[in-house]
Amino acid sequence: MSEKESSHDESSHHEQEKAAQVPQQELSDAPARRQSVALNIVENPLKRSSKEQTVANARAFAEAHGMAEHAALFGRAALVARDSERFEMLNDLGEQERASLIYERDHKWHGPKMLWYSIALCAMGAATQGWDQTGSNGANLSFPEEFGIAGKGRDEWIVGVINAIIFLTAGLIGAFIVDPLNYYLGRRGEIFLTACCLTATPIGSAFAKSWQGLFAARFVLGIGIGAKNATVPIYSAEMAPARIRGALVMFWQLWVVAGIFLGFAANVIVKDTGRIAWRLQLGSAFIPSFILGIGIFFCPESPRWLMKHGKIAQGFQSMVRLRDHPIIAARDYYYSYIIYQEEMKVAGGLGYFSRLRDCFTVPRIRRANYGASTVMIAQQMCGINIISFYSSTIFENAGYTATQALYASLGYGAIQVVFTIPTLFLIDTKGRRTLTLIVSPPEPCKRI
Repeated sequence: MSEKESSHDESSHHEQEKAAQVPQQELSDAPARRQSVALNIVENPLKRSSKEQTVANARAFAEAHGMAEHAALFGRAALVARDSERFEMLNDLGEQERASLIYERDHKWHGPKMLWYSIALCAMGAATQGWDQTGSNGANLSFPEEFGIAGKGRDEWIVGVINAIIFLTAGLIGAFIVDPLNYYLGRRGEIFLTACCLTATPIGSAFAKSWQGLFAARFVLGIGIGAKNATVPIYSAEMAPARIRGALVMFWQLWVVAGIFLGFAANVIVKDTGRIAWRLQLGSAFIPSFILGIGIFFCPESPRWLMKHGKIAQGFQSMVRLRDHPIIAARDYYYSYIIYQEEMKVAGGLGYFSRLRDCFTVPRIRRANYGASTVMIAQQMCGINIISFYSSTIFENAGYTATQALYASLGYGAIQVVFTIPTLFLIDTKGRRTLTLIVSPPEPCKRI
């Protein structure tokens, strides 16, 4: 008996030790589980539940957030989101709802006017960056003489710093204040604030009385560019339907190069205005940002931002303005909510620096971060932005007149626009990764 008791006690002791080790093992496995969830978040979570449970959950969602009148709509929309490829087989849909979904599927680029207005306004945000770059391109031909820094050595460094400072402050300051600005002001508020900054600073540059004043104006300009550049594409992506999201976000790059072209065009237009030409070339960059600042008031707030801040009903109303039919709006909004809940299981309660750390510790995010960073570094190192800043100076040093240099730069801007357009039609058919692999190898060759 004593041996049995001893054996039983020993067995119980081992079980207790094993039980005590479980929490520690769970804690040690927590990061792995967290990363695993991040890897699987692209799966459709609605397929984990039965059709009946999916409808019940969607109705409960609507009723819990002050949208009881839309409970039945969300129930049907959840079924569509659960299996979007076979929605025609759902008996719960009305004829008009079914027809709207079929029309959306068969007409990729169809959308309400508010969607296209909002996307067009985001294009103005992109054009601002390109125009700010090329305004200084033309101004480089004359502002150094105005401020007595047209010599060699130190003067060249001063001119270089004045040109480059906008990207330096965009990356080191502007990009890092995006998160708090978006949190407190929303997408629209942040875009309006940066639009005001990008309207005032080009005008300030045009009225600069010294190179130090010009430097200060462009220092602040860069902060606005960095904050705006990180928000406008997000705002565009959060409004865009999934079927054309890649193409609509590509509008950003198209309108960056369109802004470059328009900036070169402005340089040519004001070239014969005498000593104030460089002031007009720098100051003209306020035009797209002014349009952006005024126009953003007529756009709806990002449905996803409203959702994240607990304004669920307002978010749905915003989505309704961006979709052709309530069933489409409810489908996209409810699915976005489900994905957001999945994300919260991974990142819920994390602060700014914790989310920043996730860019390097969560495998899926880390790979995307490394890939995007590598492509952007390669793009900068290939020298394309040096041409955007200094093409007129390069052409003039090669023996062209100032007028010829400005026209040659205009041609360079036109080429960028032409070769960006095909990407709009390829990005959602060939895929982001395929296009990246195709265009990345030539990058180093540009330096040869």
